[in-house]
Amino acid sequence: MLYRELGSTREKVSILGFGCMRLPTLGSYDKIDLKKANSLLDHALQEGVNYLDTAYPYHGISNSGGGESEVFLGAYLAENNRHDEVYLATKLPTWLLKEPEDLEKFLDEQLKRLRTDQIDFYLLHSLKEKQWFHLEDLGVFEFLDSAIADGRIKYTGFSTHDETAFFKEVVDSYPWDLCQLQYNYLDENIQVGKEGLEYAAEKNLGVVIMEPLKGGVLANQVPPEVEKIWDEVNVKRNPAEWALRFLWNLPEVNLVLSGMNTMEQLVENLKTAEEGLPDSLSALENEVMEKVKMAYHAKIRVECSACGYCMPCPSGINIPQCLSYLNQAAMLNDISNIQGQYYFMLKDTEHASNCLECGLCEEICTQKIPIREMLKEVKKTFGD
Repeated sequence: MLYRELGSTREKVSILGFGCMRLPTLGSYDKIDLKKANSLLDHALQEGVNYLDTAYPYHGISNSGGGESEVFLGAYLAENNRHDEVYLATKLPTWLLKEPEDLEKFLDEQLKRLRTDQIDFYLLHSLKEKQWFHLEDLGVFEFLDSAIADGRIKYTGFSTHDETAFFKEVVDSYPWDLCQLQYNYLDENIQVGKEGLEYAAEKNLGVVIMEPLKGGVLANQVPPEVEKIWDEVNVKRNPAEWALRFLWNLPEVNLVLSGMNTMEQLVENLKTAEEGLPDSLSALENEVMEKVKMAYHAKIRVECSACGYCMPCPSGINIPQCLSYLNQAAMLNDISNIQGQYYFMLKDTEHASNCLECGLCEEICTQKIPIREMLKEVKKTFGD
């Protein structure tokens, strides 16, 4: 395993971090398959992964309550006596904060769920510009200072899916230790983007990357035009390997999170990480990446990362899956086949035709997608 220093903290973290948002489950998102999840973490730690990322709502039935991811990690680390082997990162659910007392309440609850006296990296989760002033009014900076002083947290950070200007404002507002950003070779000009990534590095802020495969799209829904580009290269890698190597090639990136829920994915990513050095791609390989970007941007209909923040839909629509099918149809030029999957895999209540255009999904969409218009396109593409 290769390691990099995480910004000004100087902590040496594995370049591959284990994201615990998509652990293997037993049919329902809030029911973690403990046997498989334990095996995955056992192997990951054995191979040198030392950064585990979770959050208060992960593996919960909604964003309004605590999920099972923190509980699982707390039990795993405590029962196997492995807290000292890893850096544990979790996040404060900023959207649930109503009163100043809530700051302390959630941190204390998370410490209990994680069975620890100190959280290594404590992040403000999914910061948005419209809620920022509310957090300041609640005294979030004073709260972080106090939690550091009494040892409940060691380092501070934040995650965001917002735009570059807001990102810079947040970076300059507090002496953060790290930031967590969505970034991959299709996201250089959306959300924080390349400009924000470089800004964080200039500030010596630790940079943790999420959604390296854009919700799996870059690995599992590869259009023929892109496959052709990969096939013509002498260097043989699968799409996931190319996507990860692109990120590890960037000196500004300290760590890449991957939500690995099968042993096959974990083993593959560990193998790819062995060559994840900064500036390790050749001029030819970088040229290939540029061709791939152009091919994708010409095909993808909607850049949804399947983060799930738009869910649950009041009408019951499975918004991420509807948009995923729309993308697959556009990229594969095979509407009839994808249409069959759309009707077979989704319940009637989950179809785009049920949209009432209430707009709640667009208010919380991290990608700023015009979801209502896209759902109309889904309905037009696959029929009512």
